[in-house]
Amino acid sequence: MNVTEGNCSIPSEEYQFRLFPAVYILALVVGLPGNLAALFVFSFKTTPRTAFSVFISNLAMADIVILCTLPFRIHYHLNRNDWVFGDVACRITGVLFYANIYMSICFMTCICVDRYMATVHPHSYLRLRSPLCSLVVSVALWCVAGVAVLVFILMGPLETDADESGRRSCFENFAKHEWDTRLLPYSILSLIFCSLLPSLIILVCYPMAARRISLIRTKAAQRAVRVIYTILAITLLCFLPNHMVYLLHLLRRMDIIKSCSTANTIHNARRVTMALVTLNTCLDPVLYYVTTSHCKWKSLKMTWRWGRIRRRRGVYTITVS
Repeated sequence: MNVTEGNCSIPSEEYQFRLFPAVYILALVVGLPGNLAALFVFSFKTTPRTAFSVFISNLAMADIVILCTLPFRIHYHLNRNDWVFGDVACRITGVLFYANIYMSICFMTCICVDRYMATVHPHSYLRLRSPLCSLVVSVALWCVAGVAVLVFILMGPLETDADESGRRSCFENFAKHEWDTRLLPYSILSLIFCSLLPSLIILVCYPMAARRISLIRTKAAQRAVRVIYTILAITLLCFLPNHMVYLLHLLRRMDIIKSCSTANTIHNARRVTMALVTLNTCLDPVLYYVTTSHCKWKSLKMTWRWGRIRRRRGVYTITVS
């Protein structure tokens, strides 16, 4: 134990030097190609454009932004939690990482609402299914996130608790006065409106919607049920543990939780749940695949194969007996 948090010592961070690089590398290897393919398919191969495809494209974009920050985090943890890229880079990558985690769950909520309206209230959905409506919602979400990110970055450096080894922390181990001023309002607002409320909508409303939709014997309804169950699984596995632990983390930072043993448990649980929430970027491509008719992915695959055949033309001779 080497850093104090309040009157308690923070547990050893040794396991982080292996846990986070392994998870982040897995996310890059699996999540980046899947999200890039989804962004290409739903942005350029899906015609006509629908509200569903707009939300899926934005979800893929949010995941790609998260993944672009991971090489910095990998270096940070492999370097034994010593940040070497400067304060500005720390603030930018840190804010983008956390902001787009919240954006991911917001777009998942939008997708669930879209599928629910399409199957349970089709007549009302006909008036709202225009991609313009979903585009306005998406732009509004990005604008709110962009303003929050910009203000947070422009507010200046974030002070962290001193480390006796001289290592420079990045977006962790914040000093108490940072929590009392800048971090606490941001944390409470994001926890309520970007974490707990969307999770409540997904976990409470959509199991009821799924039961009703499952009574409709159409392919659109079956796809809607797959959407809901897939998002429920991702929320339960990746997001909900992080939200619950972060709530406890806030209570600890507000000195409502005072027990040092409980504080250390929360500290370790927060690291594990942060690794889980990053795995969301690997699971979202599964959502993209199982909730479509698969024809777009087959078309993409055939286009790639046709490109290979054309490049090889003149080298091989194909004979038909």
